[in-house]
Amino acid sequence: MFEGQQVSEAVIVNEAVIVANAHTLENAVREHARLVYRISFSVLRKHHDAEDSTQEVFIRVLRYRHKLPEVQDIRTWLARIAWRVAVERSRKSRTHAWESLDESAADVRSPESGADDILLSNERMTAVGKLIAALPSKLRDPLTLSTLGEMTPADVGAVLGINQAAVRSRLFRARQILREKLAARLGGEHGT
Repeated sequence: MFEGQQVSEAVIVNEAVIVANAHTLENAVREHARLVYRISFSVLRKHHDAEDSTQEVFIRVLRYRHKLPEVQDIRTWLARIAWRVAVERSRKSRTHAWESLDESAADVRSPESGADDILLSNERMTAVGKLIAALPSKLRDPLTLSTLGEMTPADVGAVLGINQAAVRSRLFRARQILREKLAARLGGEHGT
């Protein structure tokens, strides 16, 4: 009789842990799904791929839900998983994040924009995208997470496994290179 009582107590404790983990997972999805999507989109640059990647992130979290109670900063933990999943998907599909522009990013213009303005805007976005794609990954990745993922240097460092000083240094260098290349390109276009 005593053994049966221990088994039922263990089952109750197990069920309580499962319910607590499910609640934690539900809160994580509710609070951080947009972040996970933005990170996925910043790497994949396609809406449907980013949605699939976001779903895969939360499936992985569900698979490893036993680790949830140990996680101290769930936002950074999810960002790290999102980054890895998106990079894996990107490598598999052989497309690069900055080479294709999404319609939603291209349509950040006023309704009064003329055809010339829209064309010029698209050309500039394509040029900037190509310049970013040409950056070495050690400069491009922090820039992507910081700008498109809207992450702090601490969060970027946690995702990439580098310290904040390295993140800041890489961001500075990436922006400096982009400024120089944009200035050279604009100077070449205007004949100066």
